[in-house]
Amino acid sequence: MVLLAAAVCTKAGKAIVSRQFVEMTRTRIEGLLAAFPKLMNTGKQHTFVETESVRYVYQPLEKLYMVLITTKNSNILEDLETLRLFSRIPEYCRVLEESEISEHCFDLIFAFDEIVALGYRENVNLAQIRTFTEMDSHEEKVFRAVRETQEREAKAEMRRKAKELQQARRDAERSGKKVPAFGGFGSAGMTSVSSGSIITDTIVEPEKPKITPAPVRPSGPSKALKLGARGKEVDNFVDKLKSEGETIMPASGKRGSDASKALPPPVNVESVHLRVEEKISLTCGRDGGLQNMEVLGMVTLRVTEDKNGRIRLMINNNDNKGLQLQTHPNVDKKLFTAESVIGLKNPEKSFPLNNDVGVLKWRLQTTDESLIPLTINCWPSESGTGCDVNIEYELQEESLELNDVVISIPVPSGVGAPVIGDLDGEYKHDSRRNVLEWCLPVIDANNKSGSLEFSVAGQPNDFFPVSVSFVSKRNYCDIQVTKVTHVDGDNPVRYSSETSFVVDKYEIL
Repeated sequence: MVLLAAAVCTKAGKAIVSRQFVEMTRTRIEGLLAAFPKLMNTGKQHTFVETESVRYVYQPLEKLYMVLITTKNSNILEDLETLRLFSRIPEYCRVLEESEISEHCFDLIFAFDEIVALGYRENVNLAQIRTFTEMDSHEEKVFRAVRETQEREAKAEMRRKAKELQQARRDAERSGKKVPAFGGFGSAGMTSVSSGSIITDTIVEPEKPKITPAPVRPSGPSKALKLGARGKEVDNFVDKLKSEGETIMPASGKRGSDASKALPPPVNVESVHLRVEEKISLTCGRDGGLQNMEVLGMVTLRVTEDKNGRIRLMINNNDNKGLQLQTHPNVDKKLFTAESVIGLKNPEKSFPLNNDVGVLKWRLQTTDESLIPLTINCWPSESGTGCDVNIEYELQEESLELNDVVISIPVPSGVGAPVIGDLDGEYKHDSRRNVLEWCLPVIDANNKSGSLEFSVAGQPNDFFPVSVSFVSKRNYCDIQVTKVTHVDGDNPVRYSSETSFVVDKYEIL
């Protein structure tokens, strides 16, 4: 058997994806595919047609055709068996449409190459093809685990160094030496709040070493390897394809959800700018029960004009969840306790200029299920063909508005795309990461609940842990800065503020 080419084409003979397994010109393959619809006899039910030189073996795929072009002396039974395997490959696509096939064209070509080598069929099945194309590597997993360990060790070393610098600064302050910058305040924001530990003092980041400029080399012809040459070759290749009438699909953006997405900064930033930031870390059981929930928050102040350095912040704390509040050591704690006002112990001093200063932070740790902001109920049940999964969400904290919500459900590998039933919102199936992403643009009091149903082969344990990510412009703990005034005269000061509530970890195990 000699298989010349495999292609997915439209009913008009337009090639969407074509893979040639022997030496053939593009004009030749386009001519063969263009002639294919004209040779089909609609009055008879066949799966192949022949010409004087080649044989077409085909199978309809909704509005498309899966076509194999072989020599006339090939074994028709083997051709049909190969066709059945090829027809299952488009499961890589969510829907069998021209745009979806074009988007996953390289995935299809890689899979085609696993079936046929130099025109001859390989002894593989669909599960093996998926394994080969996923290229799962144990060595890569080990490398990533080692790299993550090294990163954690480097961060721990950085924190240790920062504490040493902070201690040295305190010792210098006690001995009466001149202390650089504003004593005690650092430039760390939310990163200084470590999840799972008691809130500590703000960490002072060490200064980055200055980079000396490289010496200027004399200009002239050089035979050295140029880094930009590869990009120019790719651009020239793309231009050639466009000149031949090809439609170039734009590169799709990154898929998947980050653990914590950053909200865009406000447009109008005043000379006094405030950031109210919160992170949530939550672990919940699949059968109910909150294992741990921790919310870490901080108010960060940035002053850019000297005239607004001596100010006070009026804090409105309407939270009743049992927070642990902590002010910066240089903040007057008695004033904050009595009047909920943040001001320096020495009113004659000013806040540091052009520096992010953490003035107030809080921590909430609880196992009370009633405090979960967004509950997720995932209910997989076994059926004759696999598992029927029902998953729903409900917003318990109705004052919140969650944006860009992504609920990620693991799905088994090598079983194809899940069959979606009822759906609120949108979904994406990432076959490489084996994840079904349920995407909801907004969850608020008007859209506080929703559900998703899908069916796929697997066991109930295959669909856990479920992870959630979102961003919000409203904080979970109702703490806000309501007013900023000068120390002298209590005159109001114009200020801008931004609020963010993001996810550090949100899992249903």
